[in-house]
Amino acid sequence: MLYGLIILKLVIGLIALIVVMRLLGKKEMSEVTPFDFIYTLILGGILEESLYDEKISILHILCAITVWGILIYIVEMLVQKMDKMKKPLKGEPAELLANGKLNMDELKKNQIEMEQLRSMLRGKDIFSIKDANYVLLETNGMLSVIGSADSKPSPSFMVMDEGIMKEHGLKKIGKSKAWLQDQLIKRNVKAKDVFYAEWSEKNGLYFICYDKKE
Repeated sequence: MLYGLIILKLVIGLIALIVVMRLLGKKEMSEVTPFDFIYTLILGGILEESLYDEKISILHILCAITVWGILIYIVEMLVQKMDKMKKPLKGEPAELLANGKLNMDELKKNQIEMEQLRSMLRGKDIFSIKDANYVLLETNGMLSVIGSADSKPSPSFMVMDEGIMKEHGLKKIGKSKAWLQDQLIKRNVKAKDVFYAEWSEKNGLYFICYDKKE
């Protein structure tokens, strides 16, 4: 009897989940936002928690899934009909870089470190920050990138991050901290003022300083 009830719950629960997901619309995985991911997990959790509990009937499962589905449908309708609701519920794309200028505030807001950004850009065949002209972080966490007109794949190595010299990157290019310090002096730049610096054979030493706000 117990096994039969579990199987019945699974079948009915699966059908209910398919119906709810169909009503909420089709989306590719690349289009799923964090909000979509959370409510999908909760739908699955409702079914999971009820499978082995004999006190929870099939009607309880259907009721929970139905109510949750209705709530999510209402949220989706609000997002579509009211622009003011879209940002707090679904978020909005963030400009991480525009016209070659890095937006440090957006990086901090979205908790993205430079090495993470570099890794994501490499996935778009952009191997140097300097070769990116425009970078947009979509609400699903993916990057949309426009490279500079002359951007060609060329490996780069991070040699400074938030004012700190990176020995690993310097070793990769066969340089020392003294060499980097000398390069900064020549450019009349202090190490503490450098947010990020990289070196590539194509561009040489390229660095971004913190914005100096008056």
